[in-house]
Amino acid sequence: MLDQQHKRRIDDLFEAMKAANESFLGYPFAKGFSYESLWRFMTVSGNNFGDPFGRQSYRVNSRILECEVIEFFARLFRAAPSETWGYVTSGGTEGNTYGLYLGRELFPNGVGYFSCDTHSSVSKAVRLLRLEHVVVQVARSGEIDYDDLARQASRYRHRPAIVVANTGTTMKEGKDDVSKVRQVLNGVGLEEIYIHSDAALCGPYAPFQKPRTPFDFLDGVDSIMLSGHKFFGAPVPCGVVLARKKHVQRVLRTSNYADATLSGSRSAYTPIVLWYAIRKLGVEGIKRTFEQCEGLAGYAVDQLRTRGTDAWRNPSALTVVLPPVDERLGAKWQITTQDVSRVVVTPGTTKKQIDALVEAMTIDR
Repeated sequence: MLDQQHKRRIDDLFEAMKAANESFLGYPFAKGFSYESLWRFMTVSGNNFGDPFGRQSYRVNSRILECEVIEFFARLFRAAPSETWGYVTSGGTEGNTYGLYLGRELFPNGVGYFSCDTHSSVSKAVRLLRLEHVVVQVARSGEIDYDDLARQASRYRHRPAIVVANTGTTMKEGKDDVSKVRQVLNGVGLEEIYIHSDAALCGPYAPFQKPRTPFDFLDGVDSIMLSGHKFFGAPVPCGVVLARKKHVQRVLRTSNYADATLSGSRSAYTPIVLWYAIRKLGVEGIKRTFEQCEGLAGYAVDQLRTRGTDAWRNPSALTVVLPPVDERLGAKWQITTQDVSRVVVTPGTTKKQIDALVEAMTIDR
């Protein structure tokens, strides 16, 4: 048992985290979720190590639910579950690294392409994988500049292309059109193309956005990842990566690896959380939650612009883009700032919080 001093430290930390949870608008993490009914699983040493679809003598795992999670997202992303493989990851970085790893293994002489607005995990991944790469410019919206992609790819037209297409960039929620990416690369003479979709935040609701930007398997991606702690509000970081099964099997045949995952030992708890979330919401619940968030994001833009702030967002996006806010306001609301600042309206964000931010920005001006 903890002594009183250490117990007080834990209590104080919880209260601090709880208070901070009520005053952030700048990060894409859901609020107001409840997974208390799953706490009992924390009393066992669950480990989903290895391929969730493979055989394993260790039975303290949640693989049966993990496979259902993969099948759910395969259908959501318009792929036949029988032709799709995947697993629950530690988060978006692992998902992006896995997608690029598959592309590099399939095309060892390939060149990586991604935009300058792509998440920093991709820059880390290409260096870890020693993948030669090119950074492509973007439009104001954060969408990749297709003319610049054509210019860059024409320099390497005799080598395969391994592309990270953003289904929602970090700061502006800009989306790269997968169909257009393939068309552009085909136009400069490239036929060997691997496309990975980074759909960390937008993955669960991208199928319902209007206008819909091509991003999924039917549109031509080879792998896709999403984060579990952003839209669904998993209390610990996690994600899902899916890929065409034929790619995974080809890589396994040409390697000595018995385990298709990157991480090996994996949490048995996060697949349970994600399974619980998707079963509780269902497809219609995900759509309904997105529509509520999208309406509040539109309200935020309208209110900010009415008060003189040059706020904007991409069509049906949950990310509100602002001019850089001052340090004091950014600290209070935990707002991320690079060349712009952002507010992300995730599940659990309230009108009261938006109104308070608008009022604070009005006073600050």
